[in-house]
Amino acid sequence: MKRSVKFLKFLCWSILTVASGILLVSASAYLYLSPSLPSVDSLRDAKLQTPLRVYSQDNLLIAEFGEKRRSPIDIEDTPPSLTKAFMAAEDDRFYSHPGVDIVGLLRAAVQLVSTGNIQSGGSTITMQVAKNFFLSHERVFSRKFNEILLALQIERQLSKDEIFELYLNKIYLGHRSYGVEAAAQVYYGQSINELNLAQIAMIAGLPKAPSRYNPINDPQRSLIRRDWILGRMKDLGYISETDFRSAITEPVTASYHGAKIELQAPYVAEMVRQQMFEQYGSETYTEGFRVFTTVDSHLQEAANLSVANGLMAYNERHGYLGPVTNLVQDAPEEGWQTQLNKTPDQGILQPAMVITVDDEQAFVGLKNDNTGTLSWDNMSWARPFLSVNSMGPTPKKPADILKPGDQIWVRITSKGEYRLAQEPQAQSALISMHPDNGAVLALVGGYNFYDSMYNRATQAVRQAGSSFKPFVYASALANGMTPATIINDAPIVFDDAQLEDSWRPNNDNMKFNGPMRLREGLYRSRNLVSIRVLRQTGINNTIRFLKQIGFKESSLSRDLSLSLGNVSMTPMELASGYAALANGGYQVEPYFITRVVTDDEVLYEAQPVVACDSDCATKLATEMGIIEGTQTENSESEFVELPLTENTLNDVLSPQEENRTIKPKIAKSVMSPQVNFIMNDILRDVIWKGTGRRAQALNRHDIGGKTGTTNDSKDAWFVGFNPKILTAVWVGMDDYSTLGRWEYGANAALPTWLSYMKVALDGKPETKRPQPEGLVTLKISRETGKLAAPGDPNAIFEIFRKELAPQQFSDESIPSLNDINEEFSPEDLF
Repeated sequence: MKRSVKFLKFLCWSILTVASGILLVSASAYLYLSPSLPSVDSLRDAKLQTPLRVYSQDNLLIAEFGEKRRSPIDIEDTPPSLTKAFMAAEDDRFYSHPGVDIVGLLRAAVQLVSTGNIQSGGSTITMQVAKNFFLSHERVFSRKFNEILLALQIERQLSKDEIFELYLNKIYLGHRSYGVEAAAQVYYGQSINELNLAQIAMIAGLPKAPSRYNPINDPQRSLIRRDWILGRMKDLGYISETDFRSAITEPVTASYHGAKIELQAPYVAEMVRQQMFEQYGSETYTEGFRVFTTVDSHLQEAANLSVANGLMAYNERHGYLGPVTNLVQDAPEEGWQTQLNKTPDQGILQPAMVITVDDEQAFVGLKNDNTGTLSWDNMSWARPFLSVNSMGPTPKKPADILKPGDQIWVRITSKGEYRLAQEPQAQSALISMHPDNGAVLALVGGYNFYDSMYNRATQAVRQAGSSFKPFVYASALANGMTPATIINDAPIVFDDAQLEDSWRPNNDNMKFNGPMRLREGLYRSRNLVSIRVLRQTGINNTIRFLKQIGFKESSLSRDLSLSLGNVSMTPMELASGYAALANGGYQVEPYFITRVVTDDEVLYEAQPVVACDSDCATKLATEMGIIEGTQTENSESEFVELPLTENTLNDVLSPQEENRTIKPKIAKSVMSPQVNFIMNDILRDVIWKGTGRRAQALNRHDIGGKTGTTNDSKDAWFVGFNPKILTAVWVGMDDYSTLGRWEYGANAALPTWLSYMKVALDGKPETKRPQPEGLVTLKISRETGKLAAPGDPNAIFEIFRKELAPQQFSDESIPSLNDINEEFSPEDLF
């Protein structure tokens, strides 16, 4: 008996000593560690790392950038089965314990003592929140003690629902997904609220080991984990037996889903990413910025298709390069489908394999065991490619082009038929903008961004060729010439000791038409007329005018080749110059970001310069939908203040911000209204009388534009506009080689422009700028440019600035083709 009492006393003292020791160690650890613990208050304002997302002006997702895919949600918006699944998997006593589960911790302590490692961890959901927000993932005892201390603090300062919400939004769930909503999108392509019980249990099984229990990486192991969680949910009374039986019969349906890109505009997205990174650095990818662009989704889709179809048409004009390979030779029969499935699409092109060929068609296999038919009409174009200037014989039957086993490319036509195709050798760029403020409505920088990220719209420095001529002519009009000024379209030879050979510029058709009016010289794009126009205006005067438009002086040749477009610039820079022609003569800057926002605030709103005439406030009020409250500062001010109302500037401000006030900047005038009006009238003649005749298909009289082709057809251009939309198209080879001797702006670039503008202008009324004061319209002689004599059968109407209107009647002889006695000074030469 005495021994028992002594043993009990010893046991009690031992327990007391151990408890005191534990208490002493714990207190010491707390006193040592607590000063370094972070403030729990910061959890309330914790910014979850979310990616940069880029949207069109109509809120379609263009791109997502960032290592972590995350879409935070509120706990009240999650299905009840979700929280139950995570509790069953991670912490079924979450709503009853104080943040620390003693049983779990004792289990972890036993593992540490017996193995030297902490295996299960014993972490509650609250402790995981502490670890994920504040601590490293190093499995050491000090970190575990910090977890305990932080968990206790978190439980004292946050509610259980707040803690659970932080947990659901923070945890890593594999494949770059952080949080349950991102995981639902990654694995199932749906919102968490759209998932069934089996799918929710699958996601709840991921936190333990996101790689090991991943349904994409290891479906079988993830299935075992999922069914275990479902069993736990049943045992805990979270679900019924019926629900359990139904859920465990569900197959694994997970597959990788990238970000739900709703609009393909990758070149725009990359421009946004670069600009954001310049402003915000690495925070660009983590702070949840949402960037809204000026891009119109409807127009962007039209631009994508127009550029692709334009390049396909170029391909077909130059012949067929042959199949990619022949799978009969390169792979066993059972490997054909595998080869197709792993071959990525190239823009609008799909990989296909020829199965059989008969006298009228070919049957092809496509991805995922699909099949299709190529009719003779959809392959008869495929003459063998020999060079950009020559092709082989015309094929007579499908077997002349294809044979079984050929791996080829096909595309779907507007009629829904498959058509033989090939990857384009040439490249193209398209920029469309609103000329009044420079808002980029659509932009394509090449055929396939994922094959080449090189943005030809903003990075390719190319010669502008004849598409630059309107600016030379505008300078001439500004410096005293008129549309009726007679210029000789006749040969010129330049000799200079500094040149190895004489320079003999020529017209593209090698013909000369003698004296003609300045207007005709431009709409017919006569090189020799352009040279004489520049010489008469003066190179210094012209360059001064071009600098005022906004062109860089460093890109402008200080010789007569400037008149032929010997100017290197990007398509974006050329389009910016044309904006001044389209908007009445004002310099605007292209822009593509309207606003940058986070969940908390608007960080940036665009304030573009706006082209305005003298009645600027009224003009803005009308175009922006502002009916009342318009207020204008004095005419000397750079700004006009406009209170925003409903339906105002939807592309700049979201509806909840409609009461904001912005101050649009008034654009600088760089061209007189009179010169601008005359130039627009001449450029409309390019469409109806000149090199841009294909654009007549639009059947509109408010369109002006200019074709452009450089030496050896290395670049082809068309830039066209009306007062509401401006679009520039370039076509060329990345290596600056020729497109082919018969490729010009009119047949290489204009069809792409036309295809796009048919969509852009569909249903839009014709719009012309009103004629400004200071202009007169007179009847003149077609031959002399002077006032027409009464009864002159060749009389035409022409527009003049009042001070330059002709005073003499056409009773004098005109110069002949051979009446050439011109001298050129050395500074005019190359």
